[in-house]
Amino acid sequence: MIRVLLADDEAMVRAGVRAILGADPAIEVVAEAEDGRDAVAKALKHRPDVTLLDVRMPRLDGLDAAAELARLGFAVAILTTFNDDGYLERALDGGAKGFLLKSGDPRELIAGVHALASGGAYLAPKVAARMITSFRGGRTSRARTQVDGLTARERDVLELLGQGLSNAQIARRLDLVEGTVKGHVSAILGRLGAENRVQAAIVAHEAGLTG
Repeated sequence: MIRVLLADDEAMVRAGVRAILGADPAIEVVAEAEDGRDAVAKALKHRPDVTLLDVRMPRLDGLDAAAELARLGFAVAILTTFNDDGYLERALDGGAKGFLLKSGDPRELIAGVHALASGGAYLAPKVAARMITSFRGGRTSRARTQVDGLTARERDVLELLGQGLSNAQIARRLDLVEGTVKGHVSAILGRLGAENRVQAAIVAHEAGLTG
């Protein structure tokens, strides 16, 4: 049986979440709390397997309570209405293992509880999608900055390298001798901090050189 502590300052919300979790015979809500300070006290008393915390609560908000509980070794997830990057960052930095949305599919809540109880982590799919988009955006921006440091000819060579062409093929395409292309490739690897052609090709793709 997975023992859950639920903390939210709205009784109606707690009742709804309890009902959702109660649909899974493997989950038991062992305690409820109306604020963050009460959540910490009841966690110490009941030793739940998973603690679900709302963000906005009196006395001690859910993010600070999550950090305190994580330091004590509890598995904690934030359950909130707000899909906010600032909340997500604070929650994860504080040691929370999950971030769930009240507006999400009830099955996500049950899946998150099971994931945390088994020692894993869980992000609501909408939250995970935003993180992936942000990560990719950061990678793209960094790659473009790297490419901006190349000469025009090096960018031409990198574009073709990213398409999988060999030095000989690049030489024919750009009307260069193969030795010159080899020199450009070596310079590109150095400027990009890439160890090999594969890494350079990845930068080319992330920078949008290959379409």
